[in-house]
Amino acid sequence: MRVLLVGAGGVGTAVTRIAARRGFVTRMIVADYDPARAEAAVAALAEHGDRFGARRLDASDEDGVRRLLIEERCDVLLNATDPRFVMPLFRAALAAGVHYLDMAMSLSVPHPRRPHEECGVKLGDGQFELAGQWADSGRLALVGMGVEPGLSDVFARYAADELFDEIEEIGVRDGADLAVEGYDFAPSFSIWTTIEECLNPPVVYEKDRGWFTTAPFSEPEVFEFPEGIGPVECVNVEHEEVLLIPRWVDARRVTFKYGLGDDFIAKLKTLHELGLDSAAPITVPGADGPVRVSPRDVVAACLPDPATLGERMTGKTCAGTWVKGTKDGAPREVYLYHVVDNQWSMREYGSQAVVWQTAVNPVVALELIAGGVWSGKGVLGPEALPPRPFLDLLTAYGSPWGLREQG
Repeated sequence: MRVLLVGAGGVGTAVTRIAARRGFVTRMIVADYDPARAEAAVAALAEHGDRFGARRLDASDEDGVRRLLIEERCDVLLNATDPRFVMPLFRAALAAGVHYLDMAMSLSVPHPRRPHEECGVKLGDGQFELAGQWADSGRLALVGMGVEPGLSDVFARYAADELFDEIEEIGVRDGADLAVEGYDFAPSFSIWTTIEECLNPPVVYEKDRGWFTTAPFSEPEVFEFPEGIGPVECVNVEHEEVLLIPRWVDARRVTFKYGLGDDFIAKLKTLHELGLDSAAPITVPGADGPVRVSPRDVVAACLPDPATLGERMTGKTCAGTWVKGTKDGAPREVYLYHVVDNQWSMREYGSQAVVWQTAVNPVVALELIAGGVWSGKGVLGPEALPPRPFLDLLTAYGSPWGLREQG
């Protein structure tokens, strides 16, 4: 398989390190707006010869992306950029006639009058509007195929297929006990994406009501995470699973809750109150005259790159899907989960736990597509495809998943 990987940040670099160990990737072009990042990712894999190459690429340049896909005879575009660039990359892949895979979907827009009650433009709406064109092309656009969304959706499909007869609620629950030495505030994932998902109105799905929104950080609950992480307070956060799972899995309710912590929530609220969460450019003075820059990009530039935090980080991160329903007439409740220890991911791959956990899942998916085990056409979420081959291959990658009976 020939892959164009767009984005050589923490997740993109982890993708290259994981893919280098798998023979199905015959050629991977690592492309980034900053050529130094792409070149550094490729230079670390010098022993693999010309399987990996670096290119400079502007992810917003649809025609430039299309031309590179054709020039390199790529089979698939793997999008490892932030969600701002989903639509140009998505359209470029469609125009080039190749498969597409991302880990975060097209951006939402809150309802103009009732943002905490009604959905406006939902996550992924822009992509699903083109589903007919993708189906006509005969190509697969596999959307939301990271860890959350991604593995969490695979867990939901597995639960529906093998563990339950009827499902009352599916709740994705994410928590960690990670700590970063030497920093008062050092998010372990892209602050641009974190701001977007945490400060937008969270979406909840109920079968009798459809999709609706609540206030940010609503419905706090304490969830007990496995493998020593322990209890973490989780709150509602906008996330793709709530928009994807109900399309293919029959459940009466779907939620996503994230263990942020009071301090993290307070800092996000402060950024919002000061207008520093805005992605809209503003004009500020510069040495050579006025400069246009978004406050959110300034915040990101002031914080450490999450990809560089691994040596200072300790602890584990857990992504998982809690499911409640019935099996053989009896109530059942389970938590399907995947835990990564930062010490292990740094030792084995040189990537910190959160970015490694995100990166491994699209590589597993690509291997299934390359082997014809996963196939389809149109715009599909992970829960539209058979879960068992994915979970088996994830375990074969040396990163097993777990299942805990609740109660």
